[in-house]
Amino acid sequence: MKTEVKCLENQIRDFRGISETEMIESMLYSHPEGERVQTSGVSDKTARIAISYREKMERINKEWYDYLEQKYLLLSEELRFFESALGSLSGNLPAIMSDMVIARLTWDEISEKYFVSRTMVAKYRKKAISELDVLFTAHDADVAAYILD
Repeated sequence: MKTEVKCLENQIRDFRGISETEMIESMLYSHPEGERVQTSGVSDKTARIAISYREKMERINKEWYDYLEQKYLLLSEELRFFESALGSLSGNLPAIMSDMVIARLTWDEISEKYFVSRTMVAKYRKKAISELDVLFTAHDADVAAYILD
């Protein structure tokens, strides 16, 4: 999630959107959907493109930027809650789980660091998952209650 958040930060910071040329080309080569009724012998496709391309381009770019921004905010909030929940675990679980999940230490490295057996690491992990499940369930219920109110 951290990698995805960082990627979204870069996409938002370096946002360029589609160019005028790309927009004109997409409109030039697009075909209308639905029934076609010919009203005159002269095609007005070029005139329609000239009039509307900038508005369409700006709308598409704004919608894409808004999408990236919304996704960034949601992922950032999920990551923030996860890190907060990890820090809220009981006893020495925050440090152990942080080493396991964030620092990506192996079970052997955790055993050595905390002077416990691999079996104890498994028990710590199981207890942490159980506590996180309770925290996430409560969080989901809070979000649902907020949305429904």
